[in-house]
Amino acid sequence: MPELRRVPANGVELNVSLAGSGPPVLLLHGFPHTWELWTDVMADLSGRYRVIAPDLRGFGASSRAASGYDAGTLAEDAAALLTALGVSSAAVVGIDAGAPAAFLLALRRPGLVRRLVVMESLLGRLPGAEDFLADGPPWWFGFHSAAPGLAESVLEGHEDAYVDWFLDAGTLGDGVRPALRDAFVRAYTGREALTCAFSYYRALPESAAQIERAVATARLTVPTMALGARPVGAALERQLRPFADALTGHVIEDCGHIIPLHRPRALLALLHPFLAGEDATAA
Repeated sequence: MPELRRVPANGVELNVSLAGSGPPVLLLHGFPHTWELWTDVMADLSGRYRVIAPDLRGFGASSRAASGYDAGTLAEDAAALLTALGVSSAAVVGIDAGAPAAFLLALRRPGLVRRLVVMESLLGRLPGAEDFLADGPPWWFGFHSAAPGLAESVLEGHEDAYVDWFLDAGTLGDGVRPALRDAFVRAYTGREALTCAFSYYRALPESAAQIERAVATARLTVPTMALGARPVGAALERQLRPFADALTGHVIEDCGHIIPLHRPRALLALLHPFLAGEDATAA
């Protein structure tokens, strides 16, 4: 079992899961998940790496912060967490809400990020995702960021059904193990938990502006791997291509959005050679 620890970072306390020893690997989850999204991945990676998997601010058992859900602040949270743990360089892996934060961390602090893996997310309004967005963004983006408090009022008392929809859709109907499902439901039950989760979506315009400013003055110099499944596919890779010096991309077939739980073996088959500095395609 991993060790759970509360770590002060950037003005909040993050609930952090720690396992293994070796070169550090930081894992950043998305919605509607917690660090437990990485359960299967951590069990494997901890044999070779020091795996660090926090609940993002406001999510899970981390501090219910009143603000700071933009990608830039989440990136600073991650940097402060690594510093607090005595880590000077780490591979960083982000999915969904964690991917823009991981991207900005690598772009702003390349000395801190050894390798970058981002998956199943979009980077603001950067070109490359036009096909994915042809019919508009996913419906829940608008619902979550509508009039303040509306989504919370509609969903309070029905969190289990709402989380179940995302878990089923994100695994192409397969669902996740009951223990994990129950953990996610608990983490997103209650008005305060919902408000924190939806604050990430309400900060998306600010995050998009941060990303646009960042790529205007810097390039992504660290080795990067972009992974897609359904529904994002290769859109994230296309967004990254003009700004990345060393980019490889893969789309995992027959896999839903929640890659670490739906197809952990396929993910690990790509992660291991990439984290080791090898050619994932050849491997």
